[in-house]
Amino acid sequence: MTALFALATSLLWGLADFGGGLLTRRIPALTVVVVSQTLAVLVLGTIVLATGAWTEAGPQLWYAVGAGVVGPAAMLAFYKALALGPMGVVSPLGSLGVVVPVSIGLLVGDRPGLLQFAGIAVAILGVVLAGGPELRGAPVQRQAVLLTLVAAFGFGSVMTLIAEASTTVTGLFLALFVQRVTNVLVGGGALYASVRRGGRGLPEDGPGVVRAALPALAFVGLADVAANGTYAIAAQQGPVTVAAVLASLYPVITALAARGVLKERLRAVQAAGAGLALVGTVLLATG
Repeated sequence: MTALFALATSLLWGLADFGGGLLTRRIPALTVVVVSQTLAVLVLGTIVLATGAWTEAGPQLWYAVGAGVVGPAAMLAFYKALALGPMGVVSPLGSLGVVVPVSIGLLVGDRPGLLQFAGIAVAILGVVLAGGPELRGAPVQRQAVLLTLVAAFGFGSVMTLIAEASTTVTGLFLALFVQRVTNVLVGGGALYASVRRGGRGLPEDGPGVVRAALPALAFVGLADVAANGTYAIAAQQGPVTVAAVLASLYPVITALAARGVLKERLRAVQAAGAGLALVGTVLLATG
């Protein structure tokens, strides 16, 4: 069950990242974050009311608040790093956030078998290579590397925090709702500050672009929410080390989606990374 839910997480995160990447070509990144998360809040709020999940409110929800604060900050750092580029370096480094939950899992007592340790190493290498790291070319700005590592630490911290925010399914709905409300408040504040400084809050072609993109924005927001939920379940069902690594295969999904939809050709290093990620998945699942 851990492997199943963790792989579902990687699929959902990979598709959400792909969709978000496409949307940010037409809509400012902060607006994509705020609108997609607002739509997710509306859906989650309905679920919380329908299931009575609000009755499970407790101190553990502070973990969800923490995830809601760290998540947008990590995304902003990641987008800034992508702007400084090159993407072939930034994208693989961003996936190294898996080190956070894996390290915590080992500290709290997770002890994977020999095959699983091998699977962790192979899968992480595969994820990094699947991003297509640029081994030649212009030197990377230190600021880009620093921002990417900050983003990676943030992504890994969100994985850890959301896994601690609930112990039941209905409690998970409430935790995800709290996380997303916090996302909207933090992201909305950042968007407001950006606009006050002269940044764009809407596309150059006007708000009609955002209205037309609402179904896609809803998909991105809900896929991200679902990914957080399936990861929390995976981390509670089995070793966090296994769940975190399998969930972090999402760059492979994003690369494959770009290949299938945009007809982008995979570079040799990306194809090799996807293959290694698959081998690592098999080792983790069978170990």
